[in-house]
Amino acid sequence: MNDVYAREVVMARVGHLIRRKQREIERITRMLRGLFEPSQILAPEPGRIKRIILIGPYARRSWYEDRRTIEFSDYEIWVVVNHPLFTDERCWHRARASIDRELGNRCAVDVEIYAKSDIRAAKAERDTFILDRIEAGITLYDASRDAELIARDPWEARS
Repeated sequence: MNDVYAREVVMARVGHLIRRKQREIERITRMLRGLFEPSQILAPEPGRIKRIILIGPYARRSWYEDRRTIEFSDYEIWVVVNHPLFTDERCWHRARASIDRELGNRCAVDVEIYAKSDIRAAKAERDTFILDRIEAGITLYDASRDAELIARDPWEARS
C-alpha cells in the first residue's frame, strides 16, 4: 500500500469526541502501532497488528470528564494480533510505557491484547462479553484497509 498514514483518518473515526480526545486516541493508536515489538518473541510468523478497537464509554458516546472532581472515563483499547505469541507483554512493554509517560497524567489507558484466534474462539462460543464490545466498538486501525506507518512519520515532529 502506497498511502501514507494520516492521523486525520483515526481522528475522523472518533469525530463525536472533542478535539483533544480525538488527538489523544490517535496518539495512542500511533504509539501502539509504532512501538509494537514482535521481535521480542520467537514465533512461526512475523508479528502483525490486525486491528485496534476503541471500546467502552468513548465508543458508546457515554464518556464523562469532571474537572472539579478529576474523574474521567478511561480509554479502553483492544488490539488484535495475528498470533497468540504476540500477546506477550514483552511485545507491548515499550508501547505501554510510552503511553503511560505521555498521557498518564491526563487520562487512564487500558490496553487489552487478543490474538485473532481468541476472537474466532469467542465467535464460535458466542462469547457475548467479547462480541458485544467488538460490535459496539470503533475500529481505529484495520490492517486490511489502513495505511502502514512510515519509518519517520511527518506528524511526529508536530505532536
